[in-house]
Amino acid sequence: MNILDQIVAHKKKEITERKALYPVKLLEQSIDFETPVVSLRRYVQRPDKSGIIAEFKRRSPSRGEINPYASVEKVSISYMQAGASALSVLTDSHFFGGRNEDLTEARTFNFCPILRKDFILDEYQLIEAKSIGADAVLLIAECLEKPQLANLARTAHGLGLEVLMEVHSAAQLDKLSPEVDLVGVNNRDLEDFSVSIATSLDLAEQIPAGLVKVSESGISDAQTIVQLKEAGYEGFLIGEHFMATPDPGRTCRELILQIRHIEELYKNAIA
Repeated sequence: MNILDQIVAHKKKEITERKALYPVKLLEQSIDFETPVVSLRRYVQRPDKSGIIAEFKRRSPSRGEINPYASVEKVSISYMQAGASALSVLTDSHFFGGRNEDLTEARTFNFCPILRKDFILDEYQLIEAKSIGADAVLLIAECLEKPQLANLARTAHGLGLEVLMEVHSAAQLDKLSPEVDLVGVNNRDLEDFSVSIATSLDLAEQIPAGLVKVSESGISDAQTIVQLKEAGYEGFLIGEHFMATPDPGRTCRELILQIRHIEELYKNAIA
C-alpha cells in the first residue's frame, strides 16, 4: 500500500465523521457559500501574473515538518504581493497538517483564486470546499475512477467551482471530462517520492489543446519554469520550495524576478 492508498483509506473515514458533525444544510449557510468564485484558469493565464500557484502547507508525508508554525495571513498576503497568480491551501490535517480554517483565513485576506488542495472522493467535500471559500478543487486521477471523476467535476461546476485534474501518467489522461478546466501533471513518483520534471515535459503534447497545463511538484528554479513555459505550461504549483524557507513570500518574489530576468534575456537575444 503506497502513501496515496493510505491517505484515501483514512480520508474515507474522515468524510463519514465530517458528514455527521457538519451536515450539508449547515455548510450551505456559510457566508462564503454564495460568494462568486474567482477563476483560477483566468488568473493563471493573465499576462501580468507569473502563473505561479503558491502553496501553503505545513508538512508532507515525503518531507515531514516543513513550516509547522507558519501564519496563513502573513504567508498568503506575501505570496500575492510577490506576484503569484493564485493560492493553493492544503486542508488535509492528518498527513499535511492543514485545516479548513486555513483556507477560510486565506480567503479573508486575499482576492485571488484559491485552490482547495485535498483528496476529494465525495460530493460532500465539494460543498465543503465552497463553504470554506475555495474557488477551485483538485481531483486526483490516481484515486478516482473515470465515472467518479466526471461526476465530481460536474458537481463542482454546478457549484461554480473550477476543476484542476491531477495526473501522474499519460494513461490517466483518459479520465478527462469536459468539466475539467486545468490539467496538473504531478512530477512526484508516489512509490519512492522521487521527482522528475521530465514527467511534465513528456506529457505536455499529450494534454488536449484548450486545457490549461499546470506542472506540480519539484519546481525550484527559474530556468525550469522557463523550460516548462516553452513546453506549453502556464501554471506552476509550488509549495515546499517556498514554505521550507524563513520567508516564503520573499522566496516567491525572488523566483518571479529571476523568471522575468531570464525571459528578458531571451527576448533581447532574439531581437
